[in-house]
Amino acid sequence: MEWIAALKKLLGEDIISSDSDVLKNYASDYTEDFVFLPHVVATPRTTAEVSAVLAFCNEHKIPVTPRGAGTGLSGGSLPVMGGVSLSMEHFNKILEIDEQNFQATVECGVVNEAFQQAVKEKGLFYPPDPASKGSCFLGGNIAHSSGGPKALKYGTTKDYVLNLEIVLANGEIMWTGANTLKNSTGYNLTQLMIGSEGTLAVVTKIVFKLLPLPQHNLLMLAKFTSIDDACKAVPELFIKGLSPSALELMETSGVQMVVDHTPDLQFPIEENTKAYLLIEVDGNDMDQLFIACEGINEVLEANHVLEVQFADTSEQKEKLWKIRRTIGEMVKIHSTYKEEDAVVQRASLPALMKGVKELGETYGFESVCYGHAGDGNLHINILKGDMTAEKWNGPHLEEGIRKIFRLCKSLGGTISGEHGIGWVQKKYLNEVLDPIHIELMKGIKNVFDPHGILNPHKIWED
Repeated sequence: MEWIAALKKLLGEDIISSDSDVLKNYASDYTEDFVFLPHVVATPRTTAEVSAVLAFCNEHKIPVTPRGAGTGLSGGSLPVMGGVSLSMEHFNKILEIDEQNFQATVECGVVNEAFQQAVKEKGLFYPPDPASKGSCFLGGNIAHSSGGPKALKYGTTKDYVLNLEIVLANGEIMWTGANTLKNSTGYNLTQLMIGSEGTLAVVTKIVFKLLPLPQHNLLMLAKFTSIDDACKAVPELFIKGLSPSALELMETSGVQMVVDHTPDLQFPIEENTKAYLLIEVDGNDMDQLFIACEGINEVLEANHVLEVQFADTSEQKEKLWKIRRTIGEMVKIHSTYKEEDAVVQRASLPALMKGVKELGETYGFESVCYGHAGDGNLHINILKGDMTAEKWNGPHLEEGIRKIFRLCKSLGGTISGEHGIGWVQKKYLNEVLDPIHIELMKGIKNVFDPHGILNPHKIWED
């Protein structure tokens, strides 16, 4: 293709590659088993180079798919139309940690956990901690407004972004806001970018708000003989005035997969345990944290908890969090699967879980469920098992998933809490959004990207 040669000439072959082995590395992400080869991979190192790529592609109407670490679960970084896979992997610098103003300026390719550790060393705290925090990029977190366990107490990515440097589809570079805690100067373009999945602009730099680092945390593991009892305990904790920093649900089948694939884990699973709640409290006063744990334990006992264990050491805490954070990965190893990211009001979690299991019986699929119980965000992993390829890939399973999402809507929820819509969920968007809502979003897209080059065929059906 002539445009490939022209793009290489413009930016150089060290930035633009069409090597077949390189293309394969950028053809998929963590979403199921999808593979879409781009025509070229661009790996710019500066905002000016990103601008040059976009200006060229906008002029020639070439699709551009922004890509972070490739850890997404909705297919947001899949180059479904070929074109350019725009990898931000070289944007990996923490530019400034401003201790006086509790802010940090970073490039979009900084790994979440690396950023957390860097600010922690200065006594500061960046709470959003998705399961993939050890590998996911902060730019990808922006794209999906990622959350994680601590979103329960501290909020998601959107609550910590003050300002963004972005490159528009035509190559223009701009900042969206201001590095201030308050800003009521026109439309909030910063928040518009968050969760837009690379369809409006490419984020290159981020200014984050930070918090003081909590000095202590305590972690409890509660075992239940009934998933329903575990779910019902969740809203009761908040009704009693308790405020955990994390409250995670794990179905035993998922924990079993982690144990099966991690021989040195040493985590016995009792036969009658059907679900676990992993509950963390944090703060600066240990006496207050112990009082909170006593209150939590009382609520758990009132909801038929089988046993409550405390993690006494940092090693024990790390083991429990490793189980929770690796369930999704172990499910993927265990079976072909589809992951849904349903979210409802937390008091409706028992009804959602019950409905998912009933739909599994009706449509012949098994499911492994886990997630952020404290904010009603349930990750539903649907396993292929012995389902035929025809049912797995056809309208049979699609109807079952549709009914899960209709149940979410009936319970006051929606179809994605933190994974985005991307490629795989877009056909279900009309289950929760009215046509006027979708048309308004398409109108916004057209203003930012009139030629439709940025991450095309994502979020909604064309």
